[in-house]
Formats: sequence, C-alpha cells, structure tokens
Amino acid sequence: MGSRAGGRRTGPKCIAIVGPFASGKTTLLEAILARTGAIPRQNPVSSGNTVSDHSPEAKAHAMSVEASVATTDFMGESMTFIDCPGSVEFSFEADAVLAGCDVAVVVAEADEKKIPALQMIMRKLDDLGVPRILFLNKIDKTAAGVRDTLKLLQPASAAPLLLRQIPLRKDGAVIGSIDLALERAYVWRDFAESEIAEIPDDEKAREIEARFSMLETLADHDDLLMEQLLEEKEPPRDEVFDDLAADLREGSVTPVLIGTAEKGNGVLRLLKTIRHDAPDIETTRTRLGVADGKAAIVQVLKTIHTAHGGKLSISRVVTGTLPDGTELWLSPTESAKVSGIYRMLGKDQSKLGAANAGDTVALGKLDGVRTGQTLTTTRGGTAQLVAIEPPQPVFAFSIRSRERKDDVRMSAALQRLAEEDPSLTLNHNQDTGETVLSGHGEMHLRVTVERLEGKNQIQIDVGPPSIPYRETIRKGVTQRGRHKKQSGGHGQFGDVVLDIKPLARGSGFQFTDTITGGVVPKQYIQSVEAGVADYLKAGPLGFPVVDIAVNLADGSYHTVDSSDMAFQMAARIGMKEGLAQCSPVLLEPIMKVEIATPSEATPRITALVPQRRGQILGFDARPGWPGWDVVEATMPQSEIGDLIIELRSATAGVATYTATFDHMAELTGRLADQVMNEHAGGKAA
Repeated sequence: MGSRAGGRRTGPKCIAIVGPFASGKTTLLEAILARTGAIPRQNPVSSGNTVSDHSPEAKAHAMSVEASVATTDFMGESMTFIDCPGSVEFSFEADAVLAGCDVAVVVAEADEKKIPALQMIMRKLDDLGVPRILFLNKIDKTAAGVRDTLKLLQPASAAPLLLRQIPLRKDGAVIGSIDLALERAYVWRDFAESEIAEIPDDEKAREIEARFSMLETLADHDDLLMEQLLEEKEPPRDEVFDDLAADLREGSVTPVLIGTAEKGNGVLRLLKTIRHDAPDIETTRTRLGVADGKAAIVQVLKTIHTAHGGKLSISRVVTGTLPDGTELWLSPTESAKVSGIYRMLGKDQSKLGAANAGDTVALGKLDGVRTGQTLTTTRGGTAQLVAIEPPQPVFAFSIRSRERKDDVRMSAALQRLAEEDPSLTLNHNQDTGETVLSGHGEMHLRVTVERLEGKNQIQIDVGPPSIPYRETIRKGVTQRGRHKKQSGGHGQFGDVVLDIKPLARGSGFQFTDTITGGVVPKQYIQSVEAGVADYLKAGPLGFPVVDIAVNLADGSYHTVDSSDMAFQMAARIGMKEGLAQCSPVLLEPIMKVEIATPSEATPRITALVPQRRGQILGFDARPGWPGWDVVEATMPQSEIGDLIIELRSATAGVATYTATFDHMAELTGRLADQVMNEHAGGKAA
C-alpha cells in the first residue's frame, strides 16, 4: 500500500453532530454558527435562545428533543450541520440523518459513565459506514491527561482514536492546543480566533512523542510512511495531511480534536478539518451506491410540520439539480411537486430558487413523502437508498382527548406527529377502545403529548394502557340454559344443554355439537355458537374467556316460538350459569424479555427482574458488543410498563429491551383481586 493523495474536497457538506446526552452538541453548533458569522453571538444553552433548541419543548426541558438543521458558510464553502439529540429516547432522530450525511462530529467528554452511550453511537456509525471526527469537549475541565482519556474512550470505537491535538497547558490549566500535524501551538481566546505561538520548550518532548504515535497509526495504512519512520526520516507535511484525510474518509481512523465549545475554543480547527479532510457528496454517493447523473435524487432526512409554512421535508440532494416546482417520484404511481426550497437556520428559513448536488435543504409540501424515503426526478421512482427501521417501542400511553369534540382533530394531529417522528407507534385496541401511543421512553411520549397540546390546542388525558388479561376455567360442568318468554302473540323459546370443559393453555375456543334426532334444529346450532361466543367476550370475572371447549349436547325447541335470538339468549344463560361453577381463574400475559445492558450493570439487572415477578432464563455476552450482555427473562406484561425507566436508571440511560408475547399464566390472590376490582371500577365509571 503506497501513499495516498487526499485531494481537498469542495462542494456543500452535510455534517451530523452526535454524542451522549449533555456532552455539548448544541453548544458546539452555536459556537460554529457564531464563528462562521451565521449568528451575531454565541448563546449559552441556559439562555433558551440557541438556534438548535428553538421549540417550546426543548426550551421547557433544557434539552434537544429533535434534530435541528443549520446551514452556514465557511471559507467560501457551504456546510449544513444537523444537531441530533443525545438522549437515547430521541436517538432515532439521528438514523435518517446519518444515512445522508458526509461525516459525523461525535462530541464526547472524559466521563466514564458515558462510555456505553458513546459506544452505541459509534456502533451506529460503523453500521452505516459514516466517517467520524471525535471532538473531545470540556477539555478545560478534564483532570485526566488526554492520552489517558483516549484509553478510556477507545473501547467505544472500533476504529483507532487518532489524537491530532494535545492540550497546551500553563500552570496546570489548559490555555490552548498543539496541532500535531502542523507542529504549531495555538493559544485560545474565548469566542475569538486563537493566537499562533511557538511550542514551549517544556512541551516539545511531549509533542514529539504524541506526533510519532499519530504517524505510527497512519503508517498502518501507508507503506511509504512506514518506511520513512523506520529510516527515521521526517515525512513531508503534505503527505501527512493526505494520509489524515484519506484515513478519515475511509473510516480507518477516528481523528480526535480537543476544545471547549462553551468558550468557542477549538472550533476553528474543527471547521478547517471538516473543510479540508472530510468527505463530500461524491464519497457519500459511493457509500450509498449511487452513480452520479443528470437526474436529481433526493434523500429525505427529516419531516417537519410548521405552524404557517405547512410540511417541510429536510432533504439531501444526492445527484443532479433541483429547481423549485420539480416533480419528484417515489414510485411508478406516487409523485409530489416541490413547492418551495429553503435554506435552514434552526426555525428560520430563506428561500432558494434551486438546490444542487450536496445541498441540504427543506422542500415544501411533499405530501405523502416520509422520512427516510428516496425521491427522484425520473418518472417511476428509484431504489430506496436506505432502510430505516425504528427500534421496538419500550414505553406506552393510553391517550384520549378530554373533550369528545376534539377526537377527530387529535387523530389528525397524531398522524402528523407520527410523520415527523417515525419512531412513534399508534394503535387502536379493539378490545378496550383505547388509542395507544408507543415510543422510546416516558420523556419521549411526554414531549409528544406537549407538542400535541401546544400546536393544536387540544387537552389530552394519558394513562397506562390496559393489560389484555383473560380468564379461563379449571374444571368442567354440564349446564342447561333455557330462555322462555311469553308476551302476547309469538313468544320466545330456546333450550340448550351445554358441556363446558377447560382446554390446554393456548388452545383458544372450540365449539362442537352432538345433537341427535333434531332436538335442536340445524338452523339454530349456529345461533347457539354465536350466543356462546358473545358471552365469552366477558366471563364471570369480567374478561374475555379463553382455552375452553363447549359442546351442544341436548336441548329442545318450539315450532312457533323458537328463533335465532331465543337460542342465542339460551346459550348466554347456560354459559353464565355454567362458568360460575367452573372455578374461573384470571390469566395474565407473560412476555419473553431480552435486556441489553453494559456488563458492569448485569448484576443490577438480574436483581431487578425478580422484583418485577420475572424469572431469569440466563445471560450471555452481546454478540459484536464488547462489554455488553443480553439478559433473557420472562416477565408479566403488567410489570413491563415502566421497566425502561428503571433499566435506564441502573445503566446511565443506555439499557434497552425487546419483549414478545410468550404465554398466559394464572394470576391469583391479592394481585388478581386488585386487577378485578380496578376493572370493575373502570366499567362502573
């Protein structure tokens, strides 16, 4: 492998800013926008006036709750930064963004507790093949040495962390940085450009050692550089920069830059690294498997419904040129016309006449178009570039409007919110009549409800979703059911004898008949089955009855007074009187649960499961995730409702789980009484 000419890339870039919660992503974007002149000054997050956290929900919770887009210019080149939320509850926002961006800036700090969260982010970047730069933030508050910090962070990254800068210290405080590629010192000035300085004599040995370590890592991918190091020759500076750029674009290394975003320190070096070394749309096209061409291909990164401008689709133009008014095709039968092209700066928009390859813009009113989809000007559509699958929900609310008159508005608003956030799931439970909203944590759903109420002026009530309890019987009985009524003219008469028996768990409902001699005419046997099935919707305990066999063994009829309705009523009477004698018992759903957790927290998780009436089946290393385990267990569904809150509390916010139905099990005693009392109280209300 020889030396590789990096070749400086030009053209618009799209950069995702990602990182663990509270690592300083929004602050970094604010510093970038101030440094590039997009905003007059850098506002602290605490002010509530940052470009990113402009929504009422973000301000109320002092945290990013959605991806925010800001385009700026640096040294004559357009750069679009997309600030992605750090909370795991909103992490799905980044998936579609990362699929279409050129590079990710991962904001991290020397905090051991945040390593698992950092590992999750790095793993996602690896899976998508997205190159990344690590910005080691809050360097002025880091007590540990920067190389010790990298040793701490390295397990989170599959690619080697390549230190490009080391701190410049004076009297124990970090006052700037030393660039290992340029071999130059920079003294930081808050919110201003750094001053170039000579490397102090007492720092030279440390700089030489750190630079050699950087070159050794680069030499792993460059034979010529390896020869130069072995022969103790100083490699040409241009070749070093070429290697740095090539290794970043290929994902062979993760360059590490240092700074303090809160003071704007280190931001200029980061911007120059992005400008000179980061890939652009040409490389991203290759990653996505797209050949350049005249037809425009557009990847939708995010959907927004604005108060006055309607629907906006934040999109990356992958190929071609896109004038306003262009018709874009999703499939052979689906198309939408662009109505407005906008450059974004947080909530602010400026209108453009067209967008070119590499631009990240908002496209107006693409009805029917969803986040993650690929559009083209070619009639008939194009292959979808990425498949974005939201993770399984881990938290749910039963949701309803406080005023019945708002039901239709609430339904439409929920659909818009689900369009903005594909990780939301909406289901209507036919058994309970509930609308169930599911997502990735309590905060995720609370923010969704706040948006629903704030944007639409609808008052909402939420609560835990109903658990699908069932009931069954422990023993059988033979029971007659007779319905006889005379009220002048034709009366009503139906008479049945039912053999009722329990079935094995999971068998459902079986109906048979052993009628002989026509004691119950054939046309009424279906009526009996219908009456039985109708009663089973709510048995003696008030819940649907399962795992039961009913045989119509005998009966009688009247030639004039018998009818379909009379035999249905007779069947219901027989079931009501019979099931009460069959030792009815409550059944609760038991779920198979797989919990993914950092290994250090596994003992806490295995202790937590029995506290929720769960049973540990075992645990093992999580495949492909060093330092993680998967705990397998069974657990009642009623105990899973707020499980994610406790799991995340035990794991610095990173554990998650999947749950699938396993079986139904008997529930007796105090808990069963409580369930039945609450159910009866709910029906009475």
